[in-house]
Amino acid sequence: MDTTRDPRFVDAILNWRPTWFLARLALVCAYLVGGLVKLADFSSAVAEQAHFGMSPPALWAALTIAVELVGSLLILSGRLVWLGAGMLGVFTILAAITANAFWSMPAGPERFAATNAFFEHLGLIGGFVMAALVAELEHRRV
Repeated sequence: MDTTRDPRFVDAILNWRPTWFLARLALVCAYLVGGLVKLADFSSAVAEQAHFGMSPPALWAALTIAVELVGSLLILSGRLVWLGAGMLGVFTILAAITANAFWSMPAGPERFAATNAFFEHLGLIGGFVMAALVAELEHRRV
């Protein structure tokens, strides 16, 4: 028995054509929904940017919406995945540093939550890098 191969059901899932799209959708869903919600309620998006000290907040809100939507759509389309992943990866690290600066917080539940959120965001960045790598490998294979 060859133990280095995946079980058949894993192979079936990984080779199922929609798996790649569904995985990309899961990766970008928070950004896609976030961008749409901000677009639908731009004044709240501006208020959010002001809360984090971004100036001018309307410009940062518009840029955030553009990055969240364009980056997500590039990844979902399977075209220029590297660009969409790069856009969302850079956005994510900047947002994590701005919104989850746990290193500047006193010990307590807020610091605990910010620390978890920061490292969860790093995991998303790893997911974007992996999506770009898989897309590049797939492109080379075709």
